Amino acid sequence: MSEVTIKVTKNGSYQVSGPITLVDSEGNPYTLEEDEVWLCRCGHSETKPFCDASHRRAGFQSVVLADERP
Repeated sequence: MSEVTIKVTKNGSYQVSGPITLVDSEGNPYTLEEDEVWLCRCGHSETKPFCDASHRRAGFQSVVLADERP
């Protein structure tokens, strides 16, 4: 089975790669055409939960880096 990867992009969305099932709050699955989606992180997207690049117009700023843990 392939691995799922979630990447927090700089000042943007979550990039999710791999075989996933995405469901809404009632458990209904979204139809996904590919094994890669970009999910909104800024809250401004008109196509939530998917990113529509609204973060650029909204001036969303967030750079999240993994911290080093022992």
